Amino acid sequence: SAETLGYHSGKHHNTYVVNLNNLIKGSEFEGKSLEEIIKTSSGGIFNNAAQVWNHTFYWHCLSPNGGGEPTGALADAINAAFGSFAAFQEALTKSAVANFGSGWTWLVKKADGSLAIVNTSNAATPLTGEDKPLLTVDV
Repeated sequence: SAETLGYHSGKHHNTYVVNLNNLIKGSEFEGKSLEEIIKTSSGGIFNNAAQVWNHTFYWHCLSPNGGGEPTGALADAINAAFGSFAAFQEALTKSAVANFGSGWTWLVKKADGSLAIVNTSNAATPLTGEDKPLLTVDV
């Protein structure tokens, strides 16, 4: 619902932004891009930076008029990987439901160009590896 997303954005996401800004002030990470911070930090700085990036990516995955089956290259890649869009939806849903606790379920493009569904826990993100995130679900 709009209320749930508003709370999530205003409370959770904003808290990560404020925490990260406080943690990097005066540190070697101040002035670096979010991606650079994620790839080179650990602990609280990593957790907050990754959650800021993950949530920002998640908001960009949402659209008030979105939905429906993709077309073009993405449709072809989904059909190649999962057999059909319906099978992809089922696999994504099953993976998200099985992702225990706080985390993320991602549709990623692997280094070989294939698509895969992967789960991460807490603040973990595909940015720390070779997978390119295409879609995420916050679980």
